[in-house]
Amino acid sequence: MPAKTHLVTRGDDYRYIVRKGNRVGGANSITHAVLHVERDQPARFGFIVSKAVGNAVTRNRVRRRLKSIVDRRLAGGFAGADVVFRMLPRSAEASFQELEEETSRALDRVERLRAESR
Repeated sequence: MPAKTHLVTRGDDYRYIVRKGNRVGGANSITHAVLHVERDQPARFGFIVSKAVGNAVTRNRVRRRLKSIVDRRLAGGFAGADVVFRMLPRSAEASFQELEEETSRALDRVERLRAESR
């Protein structure tokens, strides 16, 4: 599980990232990302899993899977962005591998945007 320094915790931060961030759509989620000016700044992640995804057990399972995926990316050196994943109802039936592939694709795109903005 990511450390608290790697989590978006304030509602204002969630709103800012969702409204102003670059958007990457997928079958299971919509990813919003705001790039930091300083590339060394630690990445922060937020997760929006609404009741449309399912009951509490299902929502928490999806959130735990995402946190595990994010933890792997942080260990790989991902930094310099605030990212919010807004999960769609289809994510409840998605396997861990499907979620990981889609999340990796979205985070790879964020890294490409970072490289282009240099």
